[in-house]
Amino acid sequence: MANSNESDVLIIGGGICGVATAFHLAQQGERVTLLERGDIASEASGVNAGGLGGMGWGNNPDLQSYLTAGSFEIFKTLQLDMGYDIEFHAPGGLQAIHTAEQSDFARDRVLRLQSEGYHAELLTAREARTIEPEASESLAGFVFLVKRGHANPTKATVAFGQAAAALGADIKTGHDVQALTQQQDGSWQVRSSQGEFRTRSLVLAVGAWSKPVGNMLGIEIPVTPVKGQMWATEPAPPSIFHVITSTESQFDWSSGQGSRVSMKSDQQPPDDFPPELTHKGETRITRHLYGGQSRNGEIIFGGDRRLSGYDYTPDAEGIEVNRGQASEVIPLVGRLSISRTWAGLMPFSMDGKPIIGKIPGYENLFVVTGLASSGFGRGPMAGKLLADYIHTGHPAPVLTEADPARCITFK
Repeated sequence: MANSNESDVLIIGGGICGVATAFHLAQQGERVTLLERGDIASEASGVNAGGLGGMGWGNNPDLQSYLTAGSFEIFKTLQLDMGYDIEFHAPGGLQAIHTAEQSDFARDRVLRLQSEGYHAELLTAREARTIEPEASESLAGFVFLVKRGHANPTKATVAFGQAAAALGADIKTGHDVQALTQQQDGSWQVRSSQGEFRTRSLVLAVGAWSKPVGNMLGIEIPVTPVKGQMWATEPAPPSIFHVITSTESQFDWSSGQGSRVSMKSDQQPPDDFPPELTHKGETRITRHLYGGQSRNGEIIFGGDRRLSGYDYTPDAEGIEVNRGQASEVIPLVGRLSISRTWAGLMPFSMDGKPIIGKIPGYENLFVVTGLASSGFGRGPMAGKLLADYIHTGHPAPVLTEADPARCITFK
């Protein structure tokens, strides 16, 4: 297989979705080739905060439950059963509540989630400080999500690639795909910067580059790159023990704050924005927070989500806003200096839902994208669902809401 340029399935993209799809296809005996133009995990899959899991499966699992809870189990298997050190641990997550208004919102949400079989509970700030001693005592409270966890994003994504290769998948880096041509028999010819490949089925797992790759095929994949930026402190002694988030952005997005922001005349109207951004144009509409402490001692936080094309430059002002919010939750971080900042590009679909499945109008053409800000935590199960679809020819019923036919069009 290693020297062959023919495969059953060729995957473009070496992020978490691409390598997870390769791994699960290889498990099923398919001959798989994966082409990545850089290194495995060199884009969003390697530069996120590593948060995963959520609230469990619930009583009637929907796609979100499958992607979060299912991926949580796959990460667990990768470390505990297959022996890959991906720094997986699952201490749970604490979601800060800043105001009385947010407190009412969080209480209603937790009661609804509990009634649907999900794992979430309300804690007072005092209760939270028994498990997270550096948490602020002045907050209105916390939501505790026992099914939250963390893994090292680069190590985990690389491990999926290694696990796929161990099963016979051909993982090729430094291959910039230049042309995609469907043959009369339905198979695909793929030309990269390093060679020609032939495959029965083609998978596009290119994240924030879905639109330009779709352009190569004359199709419109409605995914836009959204810049997320992060910062890290110097290594500190073990100080933060849970995945830390905030209710603020969830509260603002659910109350429709984004749609109430008036736009300047030279900016795009709100309809041109995917949901759940922190900015509309230059206008900040909410603060968003996620992070924690990694094994090497760095305290890492991030949060802003804004449209800026394919620009990776961190915005210092946004970093300070994020640091201020993190300091409200964990005052310790306000006393530590920032040692590095960085940014990555996340694939947001225009309707906010994942795009996973067969692309209409083509034979043997599949896509997995649109996982937005939680692609790392949801990618493994997205890859498994797509691999199962390709291998059996039948999509799982839960993929209905991710059907590419709802949004992908011919130009």
